Amino acid sequence: MSLGQEFQTEGYAVARGLFSSAEVAEFTAHYEAMRLRGGDGWAEGGVDLAAEEPLKRYPRLLQPHRGDELSMRFMLDARLRSAFEEMLGAEPFGVQTMVYFKPPGARGQALHQDQRYLEVQPGTCIAAWLALDDCDDENGCLQVVPGSQNLPILCPVKSDTAVSFTTETVPVPPGLTPVPVHLKAGDVLFFNGELIHGSGPNRSATRFRRSLIGHYIVAEAQQVAKYYFPVYRFDGSQVEIEVSSGGGKCGTLHEDGTISLGDTIDGALAAH
Repeated sequence: MSLGQEFQTEGYAVARGLFSSAEVAEFTAHYEAMRLRGGDGWAEGGVDLAAEEPLKRYPRLLQPHRGDELSMRFMLDARLRSAFEEMLGAEPFGVQTMVYFKPPGARGQALHQDQRYLEVQPGTCIAAWLALDDCDDENGCLQVVPGSQNLPILCPVKSDTAVSFTTETVPVPPGLTPVPVHLKAGDVLFFNGELIHGSGPNRSATRFRRSLIGHYIVAEAQQVAKYYFPVYRFDGSQVEIEVSSGGGKCGTLHEDGTISLGDTIDGALAAH
């Protein structure tokens, strides 16, 4: 199955070995140096090197491309553009970069849908998730729910904060099941904005699960949430589109497996 066929059928696709080991090493060293400097203004909540909580010592970095050349280079990489064109039939626009360190002992992130946060209209968002370490069940690899890309945005419920650093989760409808996505460093996982995904804790004593992520919006998009401006073409020029007017409706999952739309839900600042 081609990358495009896999993406359209499952809601996600993996490009194996898209980035070299040398590039992975460069990214890893670059963001570790950034963290040790205090995050250069991109660390969520700042960096507390003495904290007991792993994610306070290694907070995620949000939107570093706005001031960091290497991050911008990643977001606009020609290999990502080619993959997107194969999957979507058109070049999308770049709106976000993120870095997750996920050190040993760190909690994971409960199941969620990125489109809730980006509020793209019309269409949706797409993620490019570059593994900087080998990812498996032990160190908290990403889990996805194949087929959930066809669902509406679902209303969240309370998550288990003993295993997730976020407080909400998305319920999985009957007949759909989260599956782990095992990656090697250098692989890129692409997934649709409605696809339900998340991860468990890093239960390894020594292994990190670092990742570098770009978020994009489809070419036909006319609106995106305010947090995601400026919007970039792959040639580095900026795109003029409108700010999304709000979160809109979410779907409530009922015990019989049906989904009804009705509740109003607001997005958050960053797609997790």
